[in-house]
Amino acid sequence: MATTPKLWAFFDCFAGISGDMTLAALLDLGLDKAELQDLLSLTVQTDIQLEARRVTKDHLSGVQVEFRTSAPQPARTYLEIVGLISRAPLPDAARQRSLKMFRLLGEVEARIHAQPLEQVHFHELGAMDTILDVVGVAWGVDKLGITRVFCSSLPMGWGMIASAHGRLPNPAPATLELLKGLPVYGTDLPGELVTPTGAVILKGLEAQSEPCPPLRLERVGYGAGSRDLPGHPNLLRIYLGTPLIATPGLRERVLVLETHIDDMNPELYEPLMAGLFAAGALDVALGSIQMKKNRPGVRLTVIAPPAAREALLEKLFTDSTTLGVRLMEVERVAARRRQETISTPYGPLTVKVTEYGNRRRVMPEYEACLKMAQEHGLPLMEVYRLIPAAED
Repeated sequence: MATTPKLWAFFDCFAGISGDMTLAALLDLGLDKAELQDLLSLTVQTDIQLEARRVTKDHLSGVQVEFRTSAPQPARTYLEIVGLISRAPLPDAARQRSLKMFRLLGEVEARIHAQPLEQVHFHELGAMDTILDVVGVAWGVDKLGITRVFCSSLPMGWGMIASAHGRLPNPAPATLELLKGLPVYGTDLPGELVTPTGAVILKGLEAQSEPCPPLRLERVGYGAGSRDLPGHPNLLRIYLGTPLIATPGLRERVLVLETHIDDMNPELYEPLMAGLFAAGALDVALGSIQMKKNRPGVRLTVIAPPAAREALLEKLFTDSTTLGVRLMEVERVAARRRQETISTPYGPLTVKVTEYGNRRRVMPEYEACLKMAQEHGLPLMEVYRLIPAAED
């Protein structure tokens, strides 16, 4: 029996990303428009007309999508949207991914507006177009056989944007919350380049931001935005291909800071470590050593990006008793790592996945396992045992 080759997608976000641009690019990659339209109509229980036409944006062509419905649609609460998606005739993977994306959106809105999640009204985020974009992308990724998603750095526009809450600084607060952990850069382009829907799609697809990995390119899709940007093609480009070789790991330059301390109150190490992590440290380690005059001491080692150098030195000289710090810039080779969600008898569980060469390992994510153990009255060790079974 032939196996379906796994496909990787690279999102080239040179003009940003939105929900409709992503869905349009997937249609340009070969997603069936009629099948998508029927599925979305059943999901929202309303007749949907999906228009997909080819347009030109600053001399480059791409697909642009627009939805038409038979009746105006109201703003919806988070729980109402969950109900729609839960009842929809979706494959389980697409359903879970859609629910995950809307939960991420809901949690961000709840934090920003200081409301319980259940009371959040999504306004423009709950508009019909957003529901259709999220569900359509979640279904389309699985339909095309995409198993991994990578993305470029994300451009930020300038100015103010209109919303149901009034005028907001660009990027919108919800967008910035969702983009935490992904690289961004400023541009001189006006308006919203990365929308909350575009941001949550990247987050929900667990996109890794790094250069396009080695792959055999098979197709390229272009999804057009609704606006025209001055001198800039408003398109999202997605590369689709099969991975060529397993890359051995991530190689990067890191800074190692080290100092020996023999005269500090042990109670001060906990806030010192917390402050170092807040200042940008990747790792902090304490080791017991024997120092001059036979005094017991501590070797404090910090690993960090080179850009965090001054902030970490400030923290070390302010919050510890050190009189000197040794600095070394070294090469670090790290396994590629990301988070995935697996199914268990007790519900979805977040785990860590590491890859080096052809080796793949699934490991417990402590906080997620502890939460499941507490919610279901289980020993933590029993939750850990679920992970190898889920990997098989």
